[in-house]
Amino acid sequence: MVKHNNVIPNGHFKKHWQNYVKTWFNQPARKTRRRVARQKKAVKVFPRPTAGPLRPVVHGQTLKYNMKVRAGRGFSLEELKAAGIPKKLAPTIGIAVDHRRKNRSLEGLQTNIQRLKTYKAKLVIFPRRSGKFKNGDSSAEELASATQVQGDFMPITREKADVELVKVTDEMKSVKAYQKLRLERTNKRHMGARLKKAAEAEKEEKK
Repeated sequence: MVKHNNVIPNGHFKKHWQNYVKTWFNQPARKTRRRVARQKKAVKVFPRPTAGPLRPVVHGQTLKYNMKVRAGRGFSLEELKAAGIPKKLAPTIGIAVDHRRKNRSLEGLQTNIQRLKTYKAKLVIFPRRSGKFKNGDSSAEELASATQVQGDFMPITREKADVELVKVTDEMKSVKAYQKLRLERTNKRHMGARLKKAAEAEKEEKK
């Protein structure tokens, strides 16, 4: 019989936790399988880059992510036209195309045009049939020195702004930034009333 004001013993000791332990021993084999798959893919797509077609630089959607840049679905028709690449030729030379995308800013447009021009300058085009060169194919010397690009090609990186270091002067120290902000905020708040008052005073003077 339980005596006194103690906690009622209710230990849950029959959980059989051993039955619920999850283990996996296939990690090393999966690593090998992925590596072999990458090698097979590289052979299959040779001489194209293993990372796939070239993608544009775009800004993320929504207020949370719009300051970050990432790879987009494909280049817009306007960007291809400005870079001098026909829209039907682009997919055949490893450039992703998205006919629905629109350019909202001049900076983004110029960035992607420059990206396409850089790619075009580095591009080596192999003939469809070995030895039978057509207009637009690269020369035999370029083909001999060409190598398959492994990993990311022309990776998207965000440029960091240069920070200029200056010495703090006495003039800088004397500036009372908080007071100035308060004053400007007050001036903004009272602007309408002051203009109204000035207009009424001017009216009175004319009378």
